Amino acid sequence: MENQKFLNLGEKTKKPLETKKEEKNPFKPTPAFISASWAALLIGMVAYCVGLWNAGMELNEKGYYFTILLFGLFSVVSVQKAVRDRMEGIPVTDIYYGISWFTTLASILLLVVGLWNAELELSEKGFYGMSFALSLFASVAVQKNTRDLQALKNQEA
Repeated sequence: MENQKFLNLGEKTKKPLETKKEEKNPFKPTPAFISASWAALLIGMVAYCVGLWNAGMELNEKGYYFTILLFGLFSVVSVQKAVRDRMEGIPVTDIYYGISWFTTLASILLLVVGLWNAELELSEKGFYGMSFALSLFASVAVQKNTRDLQALKNQEA
């Protein structure tokens, strides 16, 4: 009760109000979320690459799928940055914003078309699709965390 104040609601009742010892920034990502984001990114990327390494396909096909992964990761980070910049009032040209979305959708479409036409088992196709999706989502989360931490560092300075 030492860290509580009382709200006076008249003589009949008094309810305790909790006071915060220190104000926490609601935009600061927790260490658990940061770790989970990085872990998801690494798991998705490593699983995708291990699948490619062990796949019984030509080297040029492996290169195609690896390039799609890199292209997709870069594209979603660009989308996250452009969307966040616009939310924060930082100027983003419409052409960059549009290209970011276009390349993200193009990377997903290229993966879908490649897997659709690949001579792989359905389970392998699902594996590549899910590890790709996990990697894209996780890279957005990692970018968000990185940007939030940098913004907090800039505020403190």
